[in-house]
Amino acid sequence: MRERRPVSDPPKGPRRTAFATLVALLPYLWPRGETELRLRVAAAMACLVAAKLVNVTVPIFYKSAIDALTPSGPGAVVALPVALIVGYGLVRVLAQGFGELRDTIFAKVAVRAVRRIALETFQHLHRLSLKFHLERRTGGLSRAIERGMEGTSFLLSLLLFSIFPTLLEIALVTGILWGLYSIDFALVTLATIVVYVIFTTVVSEWRVKFRREKNERDSEANGRAIDSLLNYETVKYFGNEAMEARRYDGALALYERASLRTQTSLSALNVGQGAIIAVGLTLIMLLAGSRVASGEMTIGDFVLVNTYLLQLYVPLNALGFVYRNLRQSLIDLEQLFQLLDVAEDVRDPPGAVPLPLGPGRVRFADVSFAYDPRRPILRDISFEAAPGARVAIVGPSGAGKSTVARLLFRFYDAGEGRIEIDGADMRTVTQASVRAAIGVVPQDTVLFNDTIFYNIAYGRPDASRAEVEEAARLARLHDFIQRLPDGYETQVGERGLKLSGGEKQRVAIARVILKAPRILLFDEATSALDSNTEQEIQASLDQVAAGRTTIVIAHRLSTVIDADLILVLDGGRIVERGRHGELVALDGLYAEMWRRQSEAARLADQLARVGSAEAGA
Repeated sequence: MRERRPVSDPPKGPRRTAFATLVALLPYLWPRGETELRLRVAAAMACLVAAKLVNVTVPIFYKSAIDALTPSGPGAVVALPVALIVGYGLVRVLAQGFGELRDTIFAKVAVRAVRRIALETFQHLHRLSLKFHLERRTGGLSRAIERGMEGTSFLLSLLLFSIFPTLLEIALVTGILWGLYSIDFALVTLATIVVYVIFTTVVSEWRVKFRREKNERDSEANGRAIDSLLNYETVKYFGNEAMEARRYDGALALYERASLRTQTSLSALNVGQGAIIAVGLTLIMLLAGSRVASGEMTIGDFVLVNTYLLQLYVPLNALGFVYRNLRQSLIDLEQLFQLLDVAEDVRDPPGAVPLPLGPGRVRFADVSFAYDPRRPILRDISFEAAPGARVAIVGPSGAGKSTVARLLFRFYDAGEGRIEIDGADMRTVTQASVRAAIGVVPQDTVLFNDTIFYNIAYGRPDASRAEVEEAARLARLHDFIQRLPDGYETQVGERGLKLSGGEKQRVAIARVILKAPRILLFDEATSALDSNTEQEIQASLDQVAAGRTTIVIAHRLSTVIDADLILVLDGGRIVERGRHGELVALDGLYAEMWRRQSEAARLADQLARVGSAEAGA
């Protein structure tokens, strides 16, 4: 397994060399344990060699036919070389047939490799820490993956079937010219090819920076577009369509400039390559022409040499194209492999075991944590949630409440101290088993762009329809769904935007009911709702929490007055703990928060009554 290093999005740090990227690609070309695919690679290579061997015999048939058709003297009768002409046609068809057979055999290898890389990237992205996904730009990330997939397919096919066969054909043609005529032809041919390859390599390497900048500008522009569209409502709220268009156009302008540099440098490369080939071809023709004039070569020999050079010109020109695109694809693939190099901040240790079965006892012991070492978030947090108990965590904004939830769900590992579930240190058990034991109702429920049924069933994908509907009933959602024209098959839209906040929260509750975890975590699940909706949702939450260990991250204290234990956080520390009545009597931070919220609630109630009276009048 590769050593992984921390990288943010877009990936930063030391860039891979072209050789390192190719080496990383080889396991996908020669997959371990896939005998059929390895046989396909071997068969495709055999077809490739056969196609080139047949291809280099084509000019020989052509030369023989021309010599047979050339009169040897005055009054000579020329016989039609039927066999040679038919043979010429057959070998051309045979060469093409081997090439098509090669592509057909190799197709499954290339497609499977793209599939494996795509799957590995997808799985790896899901293994990465919450920190990575909070910092990433969705548009830039998706473009990096998209270009990487395209680059993989291109590299696998053309690396084997363009560069290698072209080099093989060059070697065969050089050997034939040397064997049939003299070393002069071989040397001129070889010198032309060497100069061509050196020129292509040097200029293509120079162009790398332009292609890399083009990719970065493309990702930036795409990221800005997607970010703006995801925040469509916010843009409308503030009337900032013109500003968003300017920002997007600014990114497109940088992409335009990078694209022009890429195209201009490509044109310079094409002109140089064409000039080198033309010079080489001219020298070979002059050499062959002088030999024909002196009687050392026949017209057929002249045509043979010319045909070989023209035949080499096509793959040489293709070699230039392939190398350019190969280099560009390596840059594209480099970003993809850099994503695969991103470190997993939270990893299961060797020998990690599943979380043992238990009633759901949660214990924090002297836990400290910081997202950035320069800014501690939690300091010496210790508490215990007994099986079936309800523990509330309250405090001002920025006190570290949600960080407690993230540590419990093991989005991060604690910097110091221990977090235990049923006596097991979370760092010694598998993440999957920890997350299977915890059900979360977040403050902002984000749904998949699919049906209501799919989103509820996401809590337990193998659940039956009857179980999904029962979960919806318990979440007080079933009657609402039944009134919809499409019922459970109603599409909820991107991120669930077709549903109200309360409806989305009920879907989240139904998912948790279906999951049936031993521990429940409510992360300010009602703070964004109006009072009436909050009361309805709170009743559903209380029903779900019955008999389960429950940890509630709360903003509104009225929702936790019946908690078995209330922890008051301030500045990352637990400054008060106890039941509601005890904390009010303590007359500390909790009592102050309670008075402020109670006063705000009374004022809101008075305003509501005044508004109702005025409306009645």
